Amino acid sequence: MYKVLFVSTGNLCRSPSAEGVFRSLVDEAGLSGVVGVDSAGTHSFHIGEAPDARAQVAARKRGYDLSTSTARQVSADDFRDFDLILVMDWENLSALQQLCPRVYHHKLMLLMRFSNEFEEATVPDPYLGGSDGFTKVLDYLEDAITFALPQECIVEGAYLPGDYIDSATIGIQHSTGLGLVLDGLGEPWEC
Repeated sequence: MYKVLFVSTGNLCRSPSAEGVFRSLVDEAGLSGVVGVDSAGTHSFHIGEAPDARAQVAARKRGYDLSTSTARQVSADDFRDFDLILVMDWENLSALQQLCPRVYHHKLMLLMRFSNEFEEATVPDPYLGGSDGFTKVLDYLEDAITFALPQECIVEGAYLPGDYIDSATIGIQHSTGLGLVLDGLGEPWEC
């Protein structure tokens, strides 16, 4: 299973929202059996708490369910266990780079590098602001996360003709868009 981890400061607003958006897109694409998702925080401020109520309200208005998320802190095992670790801002990226064994640094990146619509490099923290901040966060997340999965798979809800899967890895590759690489999931086949 290919596993993606979203990371913010306290795992209370941005990263559980990203987890909810990503999970929804993965389910719509029919990839829930091969793509896993979770979220965590760089700090231990809110361990065991549900996502911020304002984040849950904003997400619910757009059809995302955050109710299964519980705040946790990034663990040493996450660097090994997750294939892609997408962070919300420079501070989170710096914190993870200091904790992460060098062999796994290639897994760490800012989520907004996948944004197609926004030029901002980071997802702003809405925690100390009003409800508009949570709406803005969802705008950023929907854009960046949509382009972190192959666009055609999201639109069509399944693998498409022309996608290929080879014996070493399962890869979804298109002439446009990002390719997901899913390790060790079976024999070669074409869609």
